[in-house]
Amino acid sequence: MPKTLRRGDTGPEVARLQQLLAERGYAVPVSGAFDAVTLRAVRAFQSQNLDQHGQPLVVDGVVGPLTWWSLTHPKPLIHPPVPVDYAAMPGPEFGGTERGRSALQAAIAELKAGAGEVGGNNRGPFVRKYLNGLAPEGSSWCAGFVSWCYAEHPLGIPFTYTVSARALLNEFRRRGWAYPPGTGFEPQPGDIVIWWREKLEGWKGHAGLVHHLRDGMLYTIEGNRSPKVQGFSYVFSRMEKLLGFGRVPDRRS
Repeated sequence: MPKTLRRGDTGPEVARLQQLLAERGYAVPVSGAFDAVTLRAVRAFQSQNLDQHGQPLVVDGVVGPLTWWSLTHPKPLIHPPVPVDYAAMPGPEFGGTERGRSALQAAIAELKAGAGEVGGNNRGPFVRKYLNGLAPEGSSWCAGFVSWCYAEHPLGIPFTYTVSARALLNEFRRRGWAYPPGTGFEPQPGDIVIWWREKLEGWKGHAGLVHHLRDGMLYTIEGNRSPKVQGFSYVFSRMEKLLGFGRVPDRRS
């Protein structure tokens, strides 16, 4: 996948961008430097074109996966997206560490089992299992679900079992396993995704597991976003309230 480009970048990928813009009728010299002229051309292109999902491009002047796709597929016939089978493991071509894919396999098993709340909001045997005695029944269980999935590995959980999404992200930051938004990081199966809730500077958050990333769409399996363990999809470049991602590396014992 081409790298994300923005004003100030230089190199052959910028020259390719400029050539594609010129071919589409936007007056921009092929200089290899993402300058103000190129920025105006990118914004003009984004304001007039759709992504592969039939949605208008965000006019932000940043050339990410959706804008690249639109540039390389002139005036496409939009086809409905292929349904995602969240109950199936993504293929090896999508990547993922061994520990991450093991956690995702555990999440898929819970999804297939119909895991979720029973008898009320944030209640029931599945919720108690994910909370693991760290919080009373009735507490949010998204981070507990992620922790439980990683704890199912034969070697045990590689980080502190927690029911706090923010605490999970903070530990990943301390270990050097965290990847903030806007760094070009491309999540893979089993990676952890963290959002903020209510306010950016607050203590509340939400956690899920990455299923896979494809064609600018991020697919996840999450608990506590709905009453069930369920799959969700997001336009990767437009994820609101995203705090970042975490990846547990594989290490030799």
